[in-house]
Order: sequence, then C-alpha cells, then structure tokens
Amino acid sequence: MRLVEILRLTGAVEMGEKEQLYQERLKRYLTAMRNEKPDRIPIRPFVAEFTAKYAGYTCQEVTHDYRKAFEAVLKCARDFDWDAMVANMVYVWTGLTQALGLKYYATPGVDIPPNTAFQYLEPPEEKAFMKPDEYNLLIDDPTAFLYNVWLPRVSSEVSVEASGSQYRSRLALVKGAMAMSEYFNAFGHQVERMRREAGTVSAIAGILKAPLDIIADKLRGYVGLAKDLHRQPEKVLEACEALAPHLTEVARMTADPEKKVPIGFWMHRTSIPFISMNHFKNIHWRTLKPIIEELWAHGYRVLFYAEGDWTPHLDSFAELPEGSIVFHIDRSDFSETHRKLGRRFCLSGGLPNWLLTIGTPDEVCRYCKKIIDTIASDGGYIMDASAIIQNDAKVENVKAMTDFTRNYGKYERGSEGLEHSSQETVANRPKAILKKPGVKPGSCIPWDEKRREILGISGDEGLLKRIWEEIDSLGYLFIWQVLLSF
Repeated sequence: MRLVEILRLTGAVEMGEKEQLYQERLKRYLTAMRNEKPDRIPIRPFVAEFTAKYAGYTCQEVTHDYRKAFEAVLKCARDFDWDAMVANMVYVWTGLTQALGLKYYATPGVDIPPNTAFQYLEPPEEKAFMKPDEYNLLIDDPTAFLYNVWLPRVSSEVSVEASGSQYRSRLALVKGAMAMSEYFNAFGHQVERMRREAGTVSAIAGILKAPLDIIADKLRGYVGLAKDLHRQPEKVLEACEALAPHLTEVARMTADPEKKVPIGFWMHRTSIPFISMNHFKNIHWRTLKPIIEELWAHGYRVLFYAEGDWTPHLDSFAELPEGSIVFHIDRSDFSETHRKLGRRFCLSGGLPNWLLTIGTPDEVCRYCKKIIDTIASDGGYIMDASAIIQNDAKVENVKAMTDFTRNYGKYERGSEGLEHSSQETVANRPKAILKKPGVKPGSCIPWDEKRREILGISGDEGLLKRIWEEIDSLGYLFIWQVLLSF
C-alpha cells in the first residue's frame, strides 16, 4: 500500500474514532440533562481564561484575537477528557467591541494588564446609559430605543458628539456588523473542529438574560435600578414585560436548531442580596418564568447559570416544568438545591473556584467526592466549577477535578441506552403567556410599514416580503446581540 493511501486510511480511522467518542459524550451529556443516569458523570467545565494559561497565551491574546481563543479551547479539548466545553468562553471579542467603540469594557493590554481578564465598567449613576425618565421610550419600542438612544451613549464611535461623527459613526456600524457576522460564522467552524479533532461536544448554544438583569446590567445600572424599584416599580415592571418577548425571540434565534444542548442563561443582578424577595417575585420572576415556559413549550431547555446565592429562590425555580432547565450551582447550598430541585432538574457545578486557585489536588478530590456523594448518586449531575474558570486556577487542580470525576463518578447501571427526542413531549407542554409587545419581536421595520412606501409591485410580493423580513431580522439580531453578548 502506498504511503498516501496509508495516511488517508489512518486519517479516516482517527476521524471515525473521534466521531464515536463524540457520540458517546453527547449521549452522556444529554442523559444527565434529562436527569437520568449515564454511564458516568459528564465533565463540562466552563473554562475561560484558563484555556489561555494552559495554551501559553496571555489574556490579551485570547480576548482580542478570537482565533487564538479558539485554538486554546481546542488544545484543552484534545488534552483533557472533558465531555463538553463552550466553543469560546472568553466570549467578548474586544476586536469587535473596539470597532463599535463600546465604553463599558476594560480591555487587557490597554486599560488593564495584558494577563488580566477583561472587566466590565459600570458607569456612575449620573451617567447611566438610560435615564430614569426614559422608561416609556423603552417600553414603546425596545429595539428602536436601543438603536436611537442606547447605542450612541454606550459607544464612543456611534455618537453625535464625536468628531467627524457621520463618517466615524457609519463606519463603526458597518465594521461592527461585519465583525459580528465573521465572529458568529466562525463559531460554526469551531464547533465542527471540536467534534472532528477532539470528539468534544459544544456545551451550549444561544443566549438569554432576565429582563430585570438587562435593566441592571446595561441600561440603568444597579444603583439606578435599585432606586427605580422603590420610586417607580410599575415602570420597571412594564419595561420587563416589554423586554420579555424580545429576549425570548433572541434566545430562539440563537439556540441549537436541533434542540439538544441548552440555551445559556446568565443570571446576574437579582440574587441575594441585590433585590428584595418582593421584587424578585412580583417583577423578576413574574417576567422571567413565562420566558422559560415559552422556550420549553417549543422544546428548548435552558441552563440556569446561577451566579451567586439563589438558595432562597429554589422554591420558585421548582415551579418550572420538569426537565425544562439545568440548574448550575455557584454559591447556592448544594444539599438544599438537590433536595428542592434534584428530582425535577439536572444540576451542575458546585466546586468552589477558590479551591481550584489556592487548594491542593487532594483537597479538590475530597470536595468532588463530597459533591458526588451528596447530589449525584441518582444521576442528573454534571461536574463543573461553581463559576467560570479563569487563569488563576492551577492546572494540576483542574486535572485533579477531571481525573477524580472520571474514575469515581461511574454508575454501575445507567439509563443511557434509552433514546429520547427533544420533540417527544412538546405537544403536551403548557403554552406560556407572554404579554403581547407593541412591535413584533424579530423585526425592526415591519414589512407592512415598508410596503406602504412602495408605490406599486408588478411581481411576486410574497418574495419581496420574505427577503425583506430575512434581512431586517439581521438588523434586529445585531443590536440585541450587542446588548446581550458584548
């Protein structure tokens, strides 16, 4: 056999082995998320700047050049026995944020040292990106508000005050939109490389944030929101109700089309002690719960990445349809979480990040054993740290977490042989009720409005409408992704 044929055959065998490994890991991951027993506990660490440290890059390199971030992920995927990873957990590409001139990031190598993870810069209350008397503008048309009011305030380039503003502003929008298109298209190739080269599953797809979190994170700021909750709570509620259908639509637009891996839901400003129980129940949960129910009604599971302590709210989360979420444990009491949610949902996380930073491998192993013995004996658990793993974590401790879970976290009799379809029970899921928005989600300028501007159509109007709505939806997704992801 000639050398070229040997090499081709060797490559085909290796690809076949990786594909088999991928299918095994995918089954393991999906089985755990269905709250069942796979053959062993899946390992799904949300590794961010840790990948840079492991691959020999600085934080600046993986933050400002997503290609290096992708390579760092792939190196970890090849070297560790992990079932699933995020295609790039250093998600904020500062090349894109710089093109748009976004003011709320400290960029490694510019505003902070090159080996420090990017930071979010919240403006002081008086410089909040949304003023306290602007709730009605947001409520009337959230997408128009983001383009007309919010974007010029958060950007040093898209600004009427900037020097040469027309040229710089238009250029920034074009560069930002094209950069976003390039970046998101590259994710598809990255996911395929993870599968082909390492047999690793892409852990999540899509993005979701709670309406109240968005107001606190990117609009009013935490201090402004805290005051608004007491001074004008009815307006805060109306704003959350207006945002909810749009956040639901963006989650659907960005989710896994096969509805296998969950939508990432990042929980920020509404845990203990940021808002009162009254505001949680009557504003936050009242406007978030219908989003989760709506997504589940269409077959989408959501990963509750519960940063902070959510123990007092576990009873509320237990109201959600069984299997509709995966609950990630950060500072929540993991025994109490298992008692209240473990029969209904898959759990993940719980290993303290500080232990990965200052602990020893033996201490990491003991804590992993404690977690597994307490909440994972019946299945429905995924190993991960409490929060996103950054470059302060020791490599030997991450390896200890991995090796111990792989060896200790085996189930004698699993249920992974059962085949399930994400569509099997969709018809039986209750339909959620979201408040009807004034402007249809997914659209900036509806076709009916555009149609009135066209004097006559001699051809196929349906074709014109379809293409208009397809392109218009890209403009819609752009501004919401800037808000949610960057």
